[in-house]
Amino acid sequence: MTTKTTLTPAELLTKVEAIFRQSGLSPTQAGAVARVIVAGERDACKSHGIYRIEGCLRTLKQGKVDPNAEPTLTQDDSAIVRVDAKGGFSNPAFELGAPVLAARAKALGIAALVINDCTHFSALWPEVEALTAHGLAAIAMCPSYATVAPTGGTTALMGTNPLAFGWPRAGNPYVFDFATSVAARGEVELHRIAGTPLPEGWAIDADGKPTTDPTAALAGALLPFGGHKGSAISMMIELLAGVMIGDMTSPEALAFLGTMTVAPRHGELIIAFCPERFAAAKGGVNLASAEALFDAVLGQGARLPSGRRFAARQLADAEGIHLTADEMAILERLYKGGLDAVS
Repeated sequence: MTTKTTLTPAELLTKVEAIFRQSGLSPTQAGAVARVIVAGERDACKSHGIYRIEGCLRTLKQGKVDPNAEPTLTQDDSAIVRVDAKGGFSNPAFELGAPVLAARAKALGIAALVINDCTHFSALWPEVEALTAHGLAAIAMCPSYATVAPTGGTTALMGTNPLAFGWPRAGNPYVFDFATSVAARGEVELHRIAGTPLPEGWAIDADGKPTTDPTAALAGALLPFGGHKGSAISMMIELLAGVMIGDMTSPEALAFLGTMTVAPRHGELIIAFCPERFAAAKGGVNLASAEALFDAVLGQGARLPSGRRFAARQLADAEGIHLTADEMAILERLYKGGLDAVS
């Protein structure tokens, strides 16, 4: 029988933050990174939970992220809020910019947050969720490093390029967050660790041939979801969240880093919308209309995106987060060994 340890989210946060502080991250960096990792573990998003700690430490060990970076915010009279992450992780940059973005969106109806010069490893749903808590709708996107071949191509060009959306509701918001590849690279890593094959259609090998071998896929390229449609959306993200904001595209990020063993370096774009301001000429937004759509989905026996994640969150908040003996061993090893515990 597998031994499991149960921790409250707060207890796990203390452990994860201590690992990062022990390894040299400043309180600003360690706190924000730990919060998003624990949120992933709490919501049963294993690919963005404690599994990500070692990658963050490896990035730090190789000198690809500034452990003491203090992000800075600038704004003018436009709808654009800018945060320079100063070579640190994206998470403290978002935490700094989000309240200002929310205020600008409510004042103007729409506003954008540009994060530059950041190291990014995390899911985007925590960010759009944070904005829905202000009564806003939000879209977030970013490139990565080149790991995805365009539809019909044979070599990696684009990133996994995630796209997230959030819509405010009285209860849990309507949220989706997905890579524009068939699967996130982290999912392929989990298959490699577990020794299980990939589903057909996820990836090609270094010769451009279809493969179900996770190791061969990591040496080759992932594929976009939805064929040419996903490929086009991925390219849009390269343009909007790379070229347009004056930051790196996925090929440039890979060339800059020279490796895919560390977290990618690039920028991020978050756009916030105030529904009330958009619908002001029509007497205000009719949120009941949105709820009717959601009810119609559920009425057909389908589910809303993030439903399983919200259920896992509710369970974790009530009963704690269950970690296996192997997962607890990882936490212990990284706490005791710090940067020496990662290759």
